Amino acid sequence: MEQGWLDLATARWTVRADASASGWSAVPEALRPRLLAGIPATVPGVVHTDLLAAGLIDDPYLGTVEADQHWVGEQAWTYRGEFDLAADAPELTEATCDLLCDGLDTVAEVFCNGHTLGRSVNMHRRNVFSTAGHLHEGTNAIEVTFSPVGEHAAAMAEQVGERVHVERDPYNLVRKMACNFGWDWGPRLVTAGIWKTIGLRSWSQARVTDVGVFATASQNAAGTWDGELRVHVQTTGNLRFASVTVRLKGHGVAVEAGLTAEHWTEVVIPVSGVRPWWPHSLGEQPLYDVEVVLHNDVAVLDRVQRRTGFRSVELDTTPDADGNGATFGLKVNDVLLFVRGMDWIPDDCFPSRITPERYRERVQQAKDAGVDLLRIWGGGIYEQEGFYAACDELGVMVWQDFCLACAAYPEEEPFATEVEAEARDNVVRLSAHPSLVLWNGNNECIWGFHDWHWADRLDGKSWGAGYYYELFPRILAELDPSRPYWPGSPSSGFNDVHPNDQNYGCMHIWDVWNERDYTGYDDYSPRFVSEFGYQGPATWATWARTLAPEDRSATSAAMLVHQKAAGGNAKLNQGIAGHLPAPGEGPEDFDDWLFAMQLQQARAVRHGIERWRSLRGRCLGSIVWQLNDCWPVTSWAALDLGTNAAGEPVARRKPLWYAIRSAYADRLVTLQRDVDGWRAVLVNDGRDDWVATGTVELRTLAGEVLWSRSLARLVPVRSRVDVPLEPDTRGVAESELALVVVLSDAERVVRLLVEDVAAAIPVPDYEAEVTRTDGGVTVQVTARSFLRTLCLFPDRVAEDSFPDSLGIDLFPGERHTFTVAGAVSDAALARLTTRPALRSLTIPLTPSEAV
Repeated sequence: MEQGWLDLATARWTVRADASASGWSAVPEALRPRLLAGIPATVPGVVHTDLLAAGLIDDPYLGTVEADQHWVGEQAWTYRGEFDLAADAPELTEATCDLLCDGLDTVAEVFCNGHTLGRSVNMHRRNVFSTAGHLHEGTNAIEVTFSPVGEHAAAMAEQVGERVHVERDPYNLVRKMACNFGWDWGPRLVTAGIWKTIGLRSWSQARVTDVGVFATASQNAAGTWDGELRVHVQTTGNLRFASVTVRLKGHGVAVEAGLTAEHWTEVVIPVSGVRPWWPHSLGEQPLYDVEVVLHNDVAVLDRVQRRTGFRSVELDTTPDADGNGATFGLKVNDVLLFVRGMDWIPDDCFPSRITPERYRERVQQAKDAGVDLLRIWGGGIYEQEGFYAACDELGVMVWQDFCLACAAYPEEEPFATEVEAEARDNVVRLSAHPSLVLWNGNNECIWGFHDWHWADRLDGKSWGAGYYYELFPRILAELDPSRPYWPGSPSSGFNDVHPNDQNYGCMHIWDVWNERDYTGYDDYSPRFVSEFGYQGPATWATWARTLAPEDRSATSAAMLVHQKAAGGNAKLNQGIAGHLPAPGEGPEDFDDWLFAMQLQQARAVRHGIERWRSLRGRCLGSIVWQLNDCWPVTSWAALDLGTNAAGEPVARRKPLWYAIRSAYADRLVTLQRDVDGWRAVLVNDGRDDWVATGTVELRTLAGEVLWSRSLARLVPVRSRVDVPLEPDTRGVAESELALVVVLSDAERVVRLLVEDVAAAIPVPDYEAEVTRTDGGVTVQVTARSFLRTLCLFPDRVAEDSFPDSLGIDLFPGERHTFTVAGAVSDAALARLTTRPALRSLTIPLTPSEAV
């Protein structure tokens, strides 16, 4: 008989506090009776979301509320779920019944009808507890008691010693999402709860405990693709006379194999004529269903389904011929590609709120910006199934960090056992996903040890090197040799080469933003950049839902709660100098401050991406920090996180998103200037050769063409071509000039010869016409003067609307039409043609005569 299943999300759940916790005195007195008695709870979920639903706390994402809720993470909480076997799960009739917990956050003890089933101290791994002899007829109860993680971390410090980290709390002594304790873009909201699926599964004789699916592909001499499906099946129970059959559904292939008790059974199926899975930048994403059936001669005992795709992936680290560096590049199906990536953080401080639909929307937003890889950062979580499924279907590759970040981690027991267990669990859990192309040991831990003076503070204690150089590669060699592994981000790959050496491996570039102007990117010629970025504030509509009107200024107390970076505003002000006019920081300046700082962020990151792509061949990857946010904040993200009128989460596009879409286009023209002068770099990361034809012109800002050259080049697929330029200024001041490149199948490039603050940008003069169409709303702008970085911000009049384009340069007589997605009322239409919805860059930002 196959397994029975009861999803305990349907149970009647409550959550209550325990007054014995050391942090009880911090609980507001008015809440204590309700919390001790218990309130309704939702599973999956966490205490914060249950308190919100009960109306006992305010939304911590708004204003200054965050600081009022630190007490939540300092309590002991008990979740209790009641259910009736006969009424809720009549199929659970077998003698053996297990409680499956996909995610307990974090220090948890689990009970069934008062009997202890077990304990978990790791948010990142699955747990299975036997309920044998503890279930009965009528009402049953599952209880999960969560102890404060701070107490657990203190106890761990007593056992293994303290270790250096970068936040207020010792997040590196507990296996929990590190950014839960706060980060330089996120709030301190320490959660507890049953954050993933929990349920009862009954079984008879034997069951499948885990399945690993590894599908690889190779092209044969005939040009077709051969696949190999390698399935690892772990089973338990009475396996006498039992077998496992693996089927590739829809392909007419099935293989049966015998079993050995308590061990992995490997089934290998060669498959001819498969269609390979590609990242969207290279091809299509065919997926195949795999069924694993455990059975004996008379009955099916268990059945597991997985979806996968056939492809090969490797990490090319070929040494340079001169011995002074090495390639670092991903090869998919033997094609070496330039990675166009972004870093991913948890999309909510409360990950249980993230639905499969929300994951897919976010991955689609990345794909729409030309992104073909998302790096899951090591200070977050191993994401939920919906994330990887979306990446599989949409063709977005995944670089997966093991969950260790910016800290030294103990290698002693009992900590080491948990690190190994979670690594094994997630390597197998995620194995079927073709989008997962790389495992990475950590985020900035190796770099921190080398450059952040950890050695003196560690005094000889372990710091995680054994995980990165021994444990993780050993686990992958055992469980998943189909994927490459790299020790860290950044890492040179060698103990005797600095981890952030630009000639080897992957590097992070953070002196730009923290210390230097963004033109400092030009000083780097990396092999692969796995982190770099620049801050900018969220969109107007997000701030309007987050801050009271009186708090909408760069330096208000509420705004600064949503600026988590040390010296963040000072760095913004420092970085804009020499590029754009500095805005004021008062309430009356908020529009200009948002516009200037968002524009600065977009330009800085685009400058970096274009630098890395102009080095294509030497450099094979750009991963921008970061795609998304977990709450409303001034951060490095291209998508902010706010809400709409219905309280639903909305990720709004910042100007950075549009800049990344341009910089990550398949066919890119970038103008680079160095000591040898100007050159146009033509980059082709499309699927076919590019015959680039068009013109390069030097124009005055009034539109007069001073110099022009025809240009025609063949740019082979996955290559670049450099074209030296020698424009003749004819004695006209550079402040009045712009280079303009118009080539077939590429976005037009307009590059001022000087920075905007030094350019003779005229007061904007234009006509604008708004039209309602069957597809929505369009705004057509006709320039009467040069318009620098023309932007439409329709969220100023309709919070759920956004434009199809942003940051357009127009010369006199030229037109551009914006198409607006989202509902815009008739009453608001006219406001789309005036400031602050429609604006371009002026010097200064707010001249009195501006349109």
